[in-house]
Amino acid sequence: MDHSKEFLDLVNDAKSRVAEVTIDDVVARQQRGDAFRLIDVREDDEWRAGHAAGAEHLGRGILERDIVARVPDKDEELILYCGGGFRSALAADNVQRMGYRRVRSLAGGWKEWNARKMPTAK
Repeated sequence: MDHSKEFLDLVNDAKSRVAEVTIDDVVARQQRGDAFRLIDVREDDEWRAGHAAGAEHLGRGILERDIVARVPDKDEELILYCGGGFRSALAADNVQRMGYRRVRSLAGGWKEWNARKMPTAK
């Protein structure tokens, strides 16, 4: 997908404040049973087509509205992902601004997860 310079500038600004984790980190943590929530912020149709195993859906369009009700503990660790890591960086930045202290964005997002044939669900 071709992204505008303005969009990329916005994403890069968000990424300057958001920690990223790798797919290897997430899979290793899932296998160990570490406590964190993997949240897919993609659109509803993207989620229905397939998502990372163990993920829950809270689309970017409603994330800021619903996150407090879904995750009242602002110290709970959240790892957000989208298609390629751009929307999740923007979402993570906003969630941090809402007071969540342990928020990460998944580098590479769903595209990388799927390309590496990591566990998925429908």
